[in-house]
Formats: sequence, structure tokens, C-alpha cells
Amino acid sequence: MKPLQHLTILDLSRVLACPFASMILAELGATVIKVEQPGAGDETRGFEPRLDKDSAYYFACNRSKASITVNLRSDGGRRVIRELAQQADALVENFPVGTLARQGLDFPALSALNPRLVYVSCTGFGQNGPYAQKKGYDTVFQAMGGLMSLTGEKGGGPVKPGLPVADLSSGLWVAIAILAALSGREQSGRGAYVDFSMLDGQVSLLTLAAARYFAMGEVPPRLGTEHPGRVPSATFRCKDGKYAHITASDQHWPALCEALQMGTDPINQANAARVARREEVMAAMTAAVAKLTRAELIAKLDAADVPVGPVNDVAEVLADPHVRARKLVGSFDYPGVGEFKALGLPYKFLGWDDPQIGRPPLLGEHTAAILRERLGYSDERIAELRDAKAI
Repeated sequence: MKPLQHLTILDLSRVLACPFASMILAELGATVIKVEQPGAGDETRGFEPRLDKDSAYYFACNRSKASITVNLRSDGGRRVIRELAQQADALVENFPVGTLARQGLDFPALSALNPRLVYVSCTGFGQNGPYAQKKGYDTVFQAMGGLMSLTGEKGGGPVKPGLPVADLSSGLWVAIAILAALSGREQSGRGAYVDFSMLDGQVSLLTLAAARYFAMGEVPPRLGTEHPGRVPSATFRCKDGKYAHITASDQHWPALCEALQMGTDPINQANAARVARREEVMAAMTAAVAKLTRAELIAKLDAADVPVGPVNDVAEVLADPHVRARKLVGSFDYPGVGEFKALGLPYKFLGWDDPQIGRPPLLGEHTAAILRERLGYSDERIAELRDAKAI
């Protein structure tokens, strides 16, 4: 038994942020009905990297869902959505502001049919404010939300992280919002509307950088892999050209100095003093680390209980014995593709069944079954909708 298997999520979203959210809910047990455009489907079905006719991009965030194709511009298609919404616990959408209102599928319209419905709108800049109609993508939100300004080498320009952090973290925010609203519904008996802005999500992640600004008036500079308030906390190049990241607090400092044979120079000091002498400490550590291979460094610091880790590339991460032991790498079988590897959700439950990796749906694979079983449509009615290009 899975914790969310009592829930039905109607997913009108596309691309990455919200599909990632609904995939998390799906693999926690929810029934997720993904609504796609007839013919083309979610545009990520055509994104790189491609597997002949299929997209690994689509696979990454759409597992364990049912896919139906519905034309929201048609009367018959809109009726299907209204009827499904009456049975759903939550609906998530990421259309531009006002799009679904023009189709009669916004929160006021659907909550009138289902007062218990939780309805989440995920947009770039929210439903109001001077940027509400502005277009944006992941990197735009990283830039405007401050993350990009914090990322990059000392003295260099801003750099985007290697993953679409704004999209992925927005997916987590959306999943949390859905679960929070559903929990609140258990107390109130009523659904709710959630207006989520991806820019808001990025601003909320500033946390410690904002705290430094609030406390000190400091606009944090780019520091590469270094930490603004802790020394050492940085990535170092080893003798063999590989990189390792070391983060040490005061309690680790004596053991770190001994392991790297730095003696008492720099002298054992509190972190505040090391921060003040950042350049001196970093120079000493850089020279000491450069004498060791990465394997030697990690062995020494692990033995001394100093926090350290290799800077792994993706291949190294996915082959790591601990990652394998934690069963984070699994697979699914997809028609025409065969076995395809995938990353599982990072949860291990006691008291619930653990999430399992499911396969993504074929485009419109479940349309007829859902209309027949959930809405009671006859085969003749389904055929009429197909002929009318409503599904």
C-alpha cells in the first residue's frame, strides 16, 4: 500500500516543473491523469535526447502516469476536463495567466462543480504583479531570482548550475503545495486555489544569502565552490587532476591539519579567524591537497572523520556502490525501446510500500479506458469525440 493511492491528480501541465511534481505524486501512489494535446502531446516528447521516436527528456518526468489526449479548444474536450475535475482531488496546470479562464476551466468554474478540488496554477511570475504576463524559462528565473548571481568563480561572470534548478525546485514546491492543501482539506472539507510563481520559488530559496543581506547588508559575491561563512569549504584539485570537496568545522580542523600534514600553520583557530585569513588558509590547503591523489585524500580524511567527497561526474555517481545499494538506479520497459534506466524517488518507507519506478505512458494510451471507466462513456460516444477531434 502506498501513501497517496487514495488520490487522483488531474495534470494539465507540460514540460518540466509540474510534470516532475506530478510524477513524484504518481510514484507515491496517486493516480495521475496527464492531459495531452491530440497528435503532438507534451512538447517534451520531441525534446533531446532522443531515442529514435521517443524522448528521454519526457521519460525523466512522466513515469507512472496515465495519458489521455484532449483538445481543450473543443466543447467536447472541455466537457471531458470538467467531468474529470469533478472526480479529482487536485488539478495542476501551468498555462499562461488567463488561458484556462478563457476556456471556462479555471478555479472558479471547476470548484463550483467540485468544492473539494485543490487547484494549483504554476506560472513564471504569478497571477498578479507587474510581470504577470511576462514569459520566462528556467534560466530566466535563475537569473531574476538571484541564484545565477551567486554562482561562478571569483571575479568571473554569473554561471547557471548544471541542472534546471528553477524547474526542478518548482516541481518540489508544487508537490508540497498540493500535499499541504490536501491535508488542509481534511480539516476544512473545502478545496483551495494555489497561485505559485516560479520566480517566487527561486526568491524563497535565497535563504542564507538573503539572511546575510538582512543581517549585514552584504550582497554575496561569487566564490566558486567556497562558502561565504566557512573556511575551509571548497573544492580542491588533487595530484591526479581529479577534484574533491572538503567542508570542515572547528571540530574537524585539528584532524584536517594533521591528516594533510599542515602542522600548526595555519594555527588552530576558530572559523571566524579562518574566514578572515581565507586566502592564507586556502593557499595552504591547496598546496597540501595537490600532493595527494583523490583516492589518497579521501582515504586520509575519511579515516580522520573529516567531511570530504569526490566531485563525481554523472557516470561516477550512477556507478557509485552506495547509490546502487540505496537502489536509486532502476529501470522500466517501454514499448519499442525495451529496458531504459531511470532514477527512483529518494524515499525508503517503514509502514508504506516504497515508491516503484513505472514506465511513462504512450501518447493517449489511456484515453478510451479513462473515459469509459471513470466517466461512463460508451464506445460510440468515444468514437464521436474522436471524429470531432475533441480527443
